[in-house]
Amino acid sequence: MAVSDVPVDLDRDEAREAAVRELSDPAYVSDDPNPLERALRWVLEKLGDLFAGAGSMSAITAITILVVVAVIIVIVIRLRTGRTGRALRAGDKVFGSTVMSAAEHRAAAERAAAAGDLAEAVRERFRAVVRELEQRGVLEPRAGRTVDEVAIEAGRALPVLADDLRGAAVQFDDVWYGGRTATREGYQQLVSVDGRVRE
Repeated sequence: MAVSDVPVDLDRDEAREAAVRELSDPAYVSDDPNPLERALRWVLEKLGDLFAGAGSMSAITAITILVVVAVIIVIVIRLRTGRTGRALRAGDKVFGSTVMSAAEHRAAAERAAAAGDLAEAVRERFRAVVRELEQRGVLEPRAGRTVDEVAIEAGRALPVLADDLRGAAVQFDDVWYGGRTATREGYQQLVSVDGRVRE
């Protein structure tokens, strides 16, 4: 609901109905509410109590409260569905539990690319880059390192490759956590970065 859709003379029942209408959108509702959704419902109940207890609330105050609530809802949804939410859910970690050398990751990437599984090829080639950096002593081997940490730490150690490493990290992140389709061109860019790291 746009602010312009809210009546100027808004009584407490209309304000509550407007909030309920806005928040009953299926984007905010789930069959099995998680803790965040339960907290949101609690906030809405308190908001309803506020409207019920403020019979002489001005229209501007009601609109301000509705806008603040809408902004909070947008932020919560963005945190749950955006990159931050994906990172929190997935951990945004580069490596799985199996320890492989850079050459083994490289070979796995080539097999995946040959089979047409470009997303897996991107993941394995990025892992090859990171493992190569670890094997060469550029990065200290560390479990649980995130994609962003790789780009930052390796970029500091190899400033001439900082942009390439950032681009590789963004591509990995976009494909594995952003839901973007991997492309052959993108994979070849990772192959190029891998080659530059090995020079």
